[in-house]
Amino acid sequence: MIRRIDLRGPARAEPADYRFALPRAELDVEATLDVVRPICDEVRHRGVEAIREFSAKFDGVEQDDIAVPPSALSAALDELDPDVRAGLEESIRRLRKTCEAELEPEVVTSVVPGGSVTRRMVPVARVGLYVPGGIAPLVSSVVMNAVPAQVAGVGSIALTSSPRADSGGGPHPTILAACALLGIDEVYAVGGAQAVAMFAYGAGACRPVDLVTGPGNIYTVSAKRLLKGVVGIDSEAGPTEIAVLADETADPAHVAADLLSQAEHDPMAASVLVTPAERLADEVEAELDKQVSVTKHVDRVRAALSGSQSGIVLVDDVDQGLAVVDAYAAEHLEIQTREAAAVAARVRNAGAVFVGPHTPVSLGDYCAGSNHVLPTGGCAAHSSGLSVRSFRKAVQVVEFTEEALREVAPRVTSLADAEDLPGHGAAVRARLEGR
Repeated sequence: MIRRIDLRGPARAEPADYRFALPRAELDVEATLDVVRPICDEVRHRGVEAIREFSAKFDGVEQDDIAVPPSALSAALDELDPDVRAGLEESIRRLRKTCEAELEPEVVTSVVPGGSVTRRMVPVARVGLYVPGGIAPLVSSVVMNAVPAQVAGVGSIALTSSPRADSGGGPHPTILAACALLGIDEVYAVGGAQAVAMFAYGAGACRPVDLVTGPGNIYTVSAKRLLKGVVGIDSEAGPTEIAVLADETADPAHVAADLLSQAEHDPMAASVLVTPAERLADEVEAELDKQVSVTKHVDRVRAALSGSQSGIVLVDDVDQGLAVVDAYAAEHLEIQTREAAAVAARVRNAGAVFVGPHTPVSLGDYCAGSNHVLPTGGCAAHSSGLSVRSFRKAVQVVEFTEEALREVAPRVTSLADAEDLPGHGAAVRARLEGR
C-alpha cells in the first residue's frame, strides 16, 4: 500500500539532494493558476452573481444569498452536541492561553540622547478567515483561525466556508456553531478560489479584507498565490502532511495510527515515516494493512497512503533521519525515538514538532494549545504557522530632536552623496543651516 525509499549505505544521497528524493504530492500550483485566474476575474467583475454560479457548478448548491443570517448561527449553537461544545470550549481556552503569551510589547530604543526608534505592534484592520468544509467540515480550523486574530486585536473578522447541499446551502452546522461560540457574526457560504477572490475584491455584503488566512485545497492555495499582491496571505497551506521520525523503540501501532490519521483528511494528504529500523518499517506496514481495513474513510486513506506523496524512508541512523526530515520540512513532525526531546531540539524545519510517544499530531489538531494552520509542501523551511504574529504588523516610529539630528547629519549627507541622492542630504541641511 505504501512505497519504500531506501537512502541507506555509502551511496546514499547528499543532504542537499534529500528534498528531491523524498515523497511529494504531484501538485502544480503554477499550472492551477490558469484554472483559478478566470474564476477570480469573474468574482472581481461580477461579484455575488459569479459566486452563485460557481457554487452551483462546483458545490452543487443553488444560493439566494452568500451571507449566513445570524439566526442560522444561533440555531446551530443551540443544536450543538454538548460534548462537541465542551471540546470546542477547551480548545479555545488552551489556544487563547498560548496566543496571549505570544503578544509582543512595544519596544522603544533610545539610539542616542534625543533620538529614538519605537517598534509599535498594530493589528491588521480586517481579515478574512477561510475554513475548509468540503470533504471534512474542519470546525477546529474556525478556532485556529479566529482565536489568534481576536487575541491580536483585529477589529473586523469575516469567515467563509463552502456551501453544502446537505446543510441547506450553508456551511456545515458545526462550523456555524463554532462561529457563534466565538462571537463571529460575519459568515459567508463560499468556498474555493471564489472565496479568496471575494475577500480580496469584496462582493455583496463582504468588504475587501487586508489579510486572508486558512488552509485549503490546491485551488484555494493557487488563488492565494495569484492574489497575494492584492491581499495579504498567511501562507500557501495546502493538503496536510505528517512525517514521523522513529527508531526501534517506537510502537508500530502508534506510528501506523498517526500516519492514518492524517491520510483520512484528503486523498492528497501525505504520510511519511523516516526510520533506521527496517523491522519497525515492516511492522508499521502490517499495522497499516490492519488498521486501514477497518477505518471509516478507507478509500480516501488508501488513496493518500498509496500516492506519490506518501512513503517509508529507510535511513542509516537517527542523525541521517534528522537531515532527511529537515529537508522534507514537514507540516507536522513526530519524534518517536530514544531521548525524543533531545532529538526534537535539533530539528530546524517543521511547522510543529510533536515529541515522544504520548504526543500525537491529532492532539495538536484540537486541544494541545498549538495552532494547526501550518506551512506545507516544504514551506516550513522558511515560514511559520498561524499565530498572533500573523495578524499584527510592526510600525516603526522614529523621533529625533534638533540636537540629535545635528549630531548625525554629516553621516546622513555622506551616505546620500555616496548614493548620488543629493536631495536626501539637502532635506537634512534645510533643517539645520542658519540655526
